[in-house]
Amino acid sequence: MAARSKARKRALDILFEAEVRGEPVLELLAERVAAADPPVSDYAAELVRGVQAHSEQIDALLGAHAEGWTLERMPAVDRNILRIGAYELLWSADVPDAVAISEAVTLAGELSTDDSSSFVNGLLGRLLDLKPTLTL
Repeated sequence: MAARSKARKRALDILFEAEVRGEPVLELLAERVAAADPPVSDYAAELVRGVQAHSEQIDALLGAHAEGWTLERMPAVDRNILRIGAYELLWSADVPDAVAISEAVTLAGELSTDDSSSFVNGLLGRLLDLKPTLTL
């Protein structure tokens, strides 16, 4: 597995754990970085911080464009995969759009329901279509 793919998986682990446990994301990130078991790469930490910094905008976009779903109704794994994908798609200039979407779809396929890959692909595709018109 490529280094950035591993970093995305580790970022997902941290975001998911913080949400499920009701803990502040950045505090949990600091704990995981300090423990280094397993290690948290610089890119994983960057993803967690980026998702947290833009969480209100990301959640608003996901909620507004997820047809037939509220953010709260989505499986927690899907919700956090989408957050990472949206962050990379909209705020990570060094990640090609197709890579951001493909990596999110792959994570969903590996870690979530049978329908999650197509849901993640469709929602991030919608955000990609809207990207030129978004003011972030």
